[in-house]
Amino acid sequence: MASLYIKDGETAALAARVAARMGISKTEAVRSALQKVEAELGPEQVPQSTVEWLMNFRRDNPLPPPTGLKADKAFFDWLSGEEDVPDA
Repeated sequence: MASLYIKDGETAALAARVAARMGISKTEAVRSALQKVEAELGPEQVPQSTVEWLMNFRRDNPLPPPTGLKADKAFFDWLSGEEDVPDA
C-alpha cells in the first residue's frame, strides 16, 4: 500500500487538525479534499487532435472570398527580400 508523506510541516499540521476535527484519518481528510477539488474541476477534457483543432479554426475563421485578381509574383518576391528581383 502506498503512503502519502507531506514534506511541508505546516501542511501536515493542517491535515492533522482537519482530520481531528472531522474524526477521520489524515489520509481520509486529504482524499476528501482532493475529491472535492476534482469535482469542482469537472470532467477531464480529452485534448483535441491537431486536425480537429484546424477544422474548428477554419470553421470559425473562414478565409476571405477570392478576388479573382492575379497575384503579382514580382511584388511578393520583392516584399520577401528576394535578391534577384530589382526594386521598382
